[in-house]
Amino acid sequence: MSITVHQRPGVYSSYDASTVVSGSGSGRLVGLAGINTVASAGVAQTITSYDQAVTAFGSGGAEDMAELIRLALANGASGVVAVPAADVEGYQDAFDLLAETEDIALVICDSTDEEVQQALRDSAAAASEARRERLAVVAGAKGESVSSLIARAKALNSERVVLTAPGGLDGAGEGLSGLALAAAVAGALAGESDPAVPLGGAVLRGLNGVSQRYGDGDLDLLILGGVTPVESVGGVVSVVRGVTTRTATGETADATWRDLTTIRVVDDVIPSLRASLRAKFRRAKNTQQSRGAIRAQVVLELENKLAREIITSYGDVAVSADPEDASRCLVDFSFTVAHGLNQIWLTAHITV
Repeated sequence: MSITVHQRPGVYSSYDASTVVSGSGSGRLVGLAGINTVASAGVAQTITSYDQAVTAFGSGGAEDMAELIRLALANGASGVVAVPAADVEGYQDAFDLLAETEDIALVICDSTDEEVQQALRDSAAAASEARRERLAVVAGAKGESVSSLIARAKALNSERVVLTAPGGLDGAGEGLSGLALAAAVAGALAGESDPAVPLGGAVLRGLNGVSQRYGDGDLDLLILGGVTPVESVGGVVSVVRGVTTRTATGETADATWRDLTTIRVVDDVIPSLRASLRAKFRRAKNTQQSRGAIRAQVVLELENKLAREIITSYGDVAVSADPEDASRCLVDFSFTVAHGLNQIWLTAHITV
């Protein structure tokens, strides 16, 4: 769209129209790395509509970049920061560029290769350590078995990685890998404003269905094994339960980070505290008065999270000067995350 720039003072306007999917203004950004030969490799583009995606990356497949962008936008993402790679060797450069990008909440890629997914995991972890917290959503291969999916989750084993299953379907009903489902799940997470709300039950839009239906036994194995299963009931595709691939610490089984809401609450509380303190104490002195104000601000933020039921409690907030560095202030506190409601058990006592 071209805009004529006039010199006369006044109020001017322009508009465009689209009949296809666009991003949600309230959602967050999703990062995407994918192989594409249409756009320049290694150049990030922020896409907010399917029209833009097709123009930038072309369209020709059920799991190409434009389609993955469409699904992320349709399910709640405000936009997709897409970085094309010329070939498999270019994935790492794309991951590195996304890791340096601010305000990305989720990252996905168009590969089911385990080494590529592990590189994406490492990139998400490194970005999070650099105060750019994010989660990676990855997918299983076409027709991958339950045992293979569990082994894939075990190899990833990170609270910052969500592995979705099974595969999707194309428009003709033929089975695909799970890349489309992963993009939809990433969009749903990007569009969710409350981190304590469980992903289970979230409806995924824009999908043609799933390639396999799991029985209760397989669902139990997948969830305990760190896989997030998706199902289709009555034509509606939805998440069964959202979990991370973190199932062990070292060689010891550990369910601490299993529920996806745990890391999402942590990624909500800690960054919001950082942002609040950074905004209010940018040029403050490390005095008792300032430390008292810092403590009050931390308590205020925690009370806000408590009122919104993102956390269920918090402990004493202690603020002190670092004895080894007079310019450093130490803030120590604890909190308990709010857990999602995944099950309701009824016990009936019947009198005849």
